[in-house]
Amino acid sequence: MVRLQGMSSPAPDLLKKLQTGDHSAVSELTPALYRELRRIAGRHLAGERPNHTLQATALVHEAYLKLFEGAERKFTDEVHFLAVASRVMRQVLVDYARARAAQKRSAGAGGDEFWKASLEVSGEKGVELLELIELDSAIQALAAEDESLARLIEMRYFGGMTAEETAEALGISVHVVRHDLRFAQAWLRRRLTR
Repeated sequence: MVRLQGMSSPAPDLLKKLQTGDHSAVSELTPALYRELRRIAGRHLAGERPNHTLQATALVHEAYLKLFEGAERKFTDEVHFLAVASRVMRQVLVDYARARAAQKRSAGAGGDEFWKASLEVSGEKGVELLELIELDSAIQALAAEDESLARLIEMRYFGGMTAEETAEALGISVHVVRHDLRFAQAWLRRRLTR
């Protein structure tokens, strides 16, 4: 995660205001973290098809709407906010992929024309392309077994956090993060190759 050196972020104060029920902080929070949110959105879109109609800015805006619609959200800190925002961005892309797939099916598209959202993941055999909808389903299955492993995958691959940043955010050792990430990756690989 990119940290601005020499500049103090207003995000911690805004998150405290939000926790105390001051909803005016919401309108200031996203602009305060906009650069980081666009970086995360860019990471999400990196594996998508080249002519994807959603751009990073639109993905940030869609995630913002989903993030703050209806239910009141509480965030412990900046890392937690960015992790939740990253999860919401992934869900926006999954919803978009499902809608496109339904649209293609209702239009009578053939199998070769079916659009697949994909994510590039570095694996033992180089870069693997995974269908976003399948990946989302696998991550949900992983979360059902072990929520913390699914959170690690989201923070690392969708949030772009390093092992050190993930360890700091979760209050665990870097060794545990790396070990659990390897385990979670192997679990997902087995699930996706069924």
